[in-house]
Amino acid sequence: MHIYKLGSISDKKAALKTLGVESGGVSIMAKKMELLYFFIKDLKTPAANILKQDALSIGADLAVPGGVILCEKEVYDCILIGTRKHMEILSKKELAQPFGLKIVAKELTKFLAIKNNPTQIMGIINANDDSFFEGSRFQKEDAIAQVKEMIADGANIIDIGAVSSRPNADTVSESVELERMKPICDAIASEKLYEQATFSVDSYTPSVVEYALKSGFTLINDITGASDEAIINLAVKYNAKLCIMHMQGTPQTMQKDPNYEDVMVEVSEFFEERIVKCEALGMERKNIILDVGIGFGKTLEHNITLIKNMEHFKVFGCEVLVGVSRKSMIDKILPTPVEERLAGTLAIHLKAVENGASIVRCHDVKEHVQALAVYEAMK
Repeated sequence: MHIYKLGSISDKKAALKTLGVESGGVSIMAKKMELLYFFIKDLKTPAANILKQDALSIGADLAVPGGVILCEKEVYDCILIGTRKHMEILSKKELAQPFGLKIVAKELTKFLAIKNNPTQIMGIINANDDSFFEGSRFQKEDAIAQVKEMIADGANIIDIGAVSSRPNADTVSESVELERMKPICDAIASEKLYEQATFSVDSYTPSVVEYALKSGFTLINDITGASDEAIINLAVKYNAKLCIMHMQGTPQTMQKDPNYEDVMVEVSEFFEERIVKCEALGMERKNIILDVGIGFGKTLEHNITLIKNMEHFKVFGCEVLVGVSRKSMIDKILPTPVEERLAGTLAIHLKAVENGASIVRCHDVKEHVQALAVYEAMK
């Protein structure tokens, strides 16, 4: 006899079927193989004590600070630990409990219903001359050549913008932005390149967005997070998808001492509010994509926290986009010039995909296609 420790198993049902487990036992056992952790912020003390006992009674647990049992404070932060099967039981059991546990039960139900999306690669093209990475700057004919190269390299989506959103970037007039975008949009339309890939317009200027949508673009990448109703209305009018990004401040101010009481809570509340706004104006949730905005009003610690817990944002039922390509967070971990940050980019993006992201926005399409293919094979 031999025994060895297994690594992570992505498709638990497939592993059990390969083993020869009877069909009736596959679903039951798969739920027992998935260990889940939930951070519960400001849980009322009586609720913490009840949930602790209910969790222990089924073989799960609730990690709580000292003092909970003596009710020294009114609320506590806790971590709920258990298998998917445990969480299914608790999501039903806590519906009958007081002190806010009904809300906990309903939130658990939402998390248990999360579905996965296939991973897509979004290539970046900047039709301006001041983006932080020189290798992403292409204009007119050069931009179209780069579009075709990205399609050949395996890009599913191509994101084109004409205004830099790097920290302290210069503001650009609407007319200049439109002037930069028009020839690219016209070429995409005339050559019907939109039949070969999805095109995304990286803009929050209504006239620019509409010109792109008329040219065959079907995705709006809005770094202002749907702050302008005109952008939402355009998405509805043209049946386009809308990527809502979180940013604290503006590109000119966002990195001047970014501060959060709890970055996960605040970004989550932002998405919840903007999704409600979009749906009220006629958008379907399936057409909304969420981007936590790595580097947009965040410190290195904030960025790492969001990437480590990215799966949380899938609870909204939207695809999650990650974009860390060659960004300064890599330099903050290990000082590296922009031109040499591909390795760090791949490391972060692969971790983000593992943690729930399904759209990867990057400068280096070919390298990401290879890395993600290898990653999928390893799963």
